[in-house]
Amino acid sequence: SVFFTNELIGWIGGGFFSSWDIRHPPSSVILKTTNGGGVVNVVFNIPESFLLKQNYPNPFNPITKIKYQIPELSFVTLKVYDVLGSEVATLVNEEKPVGNYEIKFNGIGLTSGIYFYQLRAVSFVETKKMVFMK
Repeated sequence: SVFFTNELIGWIGGGFFSSWDIRHPPSSVILKTTNGGGVVNVVFNIPESFLLKQNYPNPFNPITKIKYQIPELSFVTLKVYDVLGSEVATLVNEEKPVGNYEIKFNGIGLTSGIYFYQLRAVSFVETKKMVFMK
């Protein structure tokens, strides 16, 4: 709750925290400005589940973006395969903290056709299809 006795004096009542576990952060925090002006509501964008999004643009030539999210500290691999299942690129192969990610894939040097990209993290595995057109 927000209370004001006049235009300059007021207070905020509500929950308080000094720290939190990144796996279970508050959904938002209200901060008071130091110049006496209003309040700011900060909303955290912490993923709740693993997700691999469709690349964009698709079809692409020669660059496309791949977005994914991870809800916990995880060793992540993101690889690209051709239609025969041969690996053509490793885009990510490292431990990543909680967050939303975007990576650019450059298909220069590849032949036109269908490719698959696969995200692996903990027990999560998902594969999506993309089309490279020269």
